[in-house]
Formats: sequence, C-alpha cells, structure tokens
Amino acid sequence: MKIAILGAGAMGSLFGGLLAEADQHVTLLDINDAHLHAIAERGLRLETDWGDRHVSNLQALRPGDAADVPDLLIVFTKSMHTRAALASVRHLIDPATHILTLQNGLGNVEAVASMVQRERIFVGVTTWPADLVGPGHVRSHGTGEIRLMSADGERPAILARVVDVLSAAGLNCQADANVWGAVWEKVAFNAALNPLCTVLNRPVDALGAVEDGPALALAIVDEVLAVARASGITVDAGKVNDNVRHAIVAHRGHKPSMLQDVLAGRPTEIESINGAVVATARRHGVPVPHTETLMQLVRLVQVQAQAAHQQER
Repeated sequence: MKIAILGAGAMGSLFGGLLAEADQHVTLLDINDAHLHAIAERGLRLETDWGDRHVSNLQALRPGDAADVPDLLIVFTKSMHTRAALASVRHLIDPATHILTLQNGLGNVEAVASMVQRERIFVGVTTWPADLVGPGHVRSHGTGEIRLMSADGERPAILARVVDVLSAAGLNCQADANVWGAVWEKVAFNAALNPLCTVLNRPVDALGAVEDGPALALAIVDEVLAVARASGITVDAGKVNDNVRHAIVAHRGHKPSMLQDVLAGRPTEIESINGAVVATARRHGVPVPHTETLMQLVRLVQVQAQAAHQQER
C-alpha cells in the first residue's frame, strides 16, 4: 500500500518506520528540515523494545516536494494545523485516496471533511507511546493499539485492508464501531493530565504528590465523559479512570506534549481538547467547571511562555 504520513513528529515517524519495515511504500511529509535531512542521510533511527535500528526504505520530504499519490494519507499534525497541512498536500489527494486521522482532540474529522467526503475518512485513536529524541531518531518503549472506523460508520472494503496493513506492522489495529467512544475517552484522559502538567510545569507523576492531584484529574475525567454521554456517545468511565491512575504512577518523568509545546514557546492543543469539550458542554447545558478553569489557565500560561520566547530571540 502507498502510505503518506502527514506530520512526521514522534508518532508519525514511529508509524512510518514500522510500516516501512513491514514493506509498505511509505513517505513521511514534514517541514522539519533537520529531521528530513537526517532521515535522507542515515535513514530513520527507530528505537523500540524490539531493537535499535535504522530504517532506510522510506522517503522523507517536504509536502510540496512529494509527487506520489497515496492510497492512504495518515494525519498526525497538531489539530490547529490540520487544514493548512492538508492544503499543502492537495496535489497528492485523488478520488481514490483515503485519509486517516489519529490526532488528539476533537474537530479533526470536520477539518478533513472540508477537503474530502466523509466516506473517504477514517477516524481513530492510538495509545502507542513515542518520543522524538532528535533529528531522524524516534524512540518508543511499551506497546499500544489503534481503534478506527469510517467517519460515516460504514465498512468499505478498504477498511479491512487498512486494519490488516497496520496490524501487520505490529501496531495492533482493530475496527471499532464505537470509535467515537474511544475518541472521547482519550480526550478525557488528555483533558485531565495534559493541562494539569502544563500549569504545574511538572511531569505526570508529580500529580501523585498529594491526594488532591489524582482526585482533580478524575474530576475532570468525570466532566468530560458527562459531555460525551450528553452527546449520545457510550464511554467506559472505569477504563479511563484506571488509565489516569496508572499514568500518574507509571509515567515517571513524562512531560505531556502540551507541556512540551509551552516550554518550546509553541501553541498548544488546548482549544481542540479542553476548549472543544467546553464548547460542546455549553451546547448541552453540562457544567464543566474544572475543565473550563484549566482551559483558561493554560491559555494564560501559553501566552506568557510565547512572550518570553519572543523576548529571548
């Protein structure tokens, strides 16, 4: 299968490397020139529990330099960049191309649907961990899974093929009719841990310093899942609560992407996570005071961090 990955950060590079190792035709698309150059020079260094190696049978290009029309375009960009990123690869999308969004947050399907019909869109979530160690070098320890489904709820023949291709690369993929439940469960997890760590400027395990940390995180999960239920979506509160408790204990030293963005002076995904939850909650009349307060605090932290980085330049 010809697969293009739009957004070759940690997750995009991990997926691209594993798919290339499984003999798929993979092109990584990104604007990080140092990363692209390192891959062109030495291949993609892929460090996982199965070894440390270089994957060279893939391309790494700027979007405008790519010419191969893919069967599948996997989108891993930050949510606020989705529309611009898709516009940069408009020339690669033909009537047979399907697009899979595995991005964080809400609103990604709507952004993709501004370019292609919903029947050509797959929506999913993944729990695979990944860190971009440096140019051309991605690290992932532990395992994960992918749950996906067509955005229109149908099961076209290519859905089974996509599931098989991703699973053959070791990515543990399954089609899930309740994929929107999975999306909201991940949103609840992220809406709790990402902003709390960002406001504290501390890694995930710091939330376990006092009982108030896990209690606050679980209160946010409850709010987000209440919004999901009000939207007609079936979610598993026990599963999300267990995942949050496990992360606080096990993810020692891990800084969520939202905190990493603030530290680097970049915009965060707060609007597509907590912001989108708050907007949906207002439509349904569901109170989400903790989720909204965190949204406001991250907005303040984000502005201050960006101003500080501008002064340093």
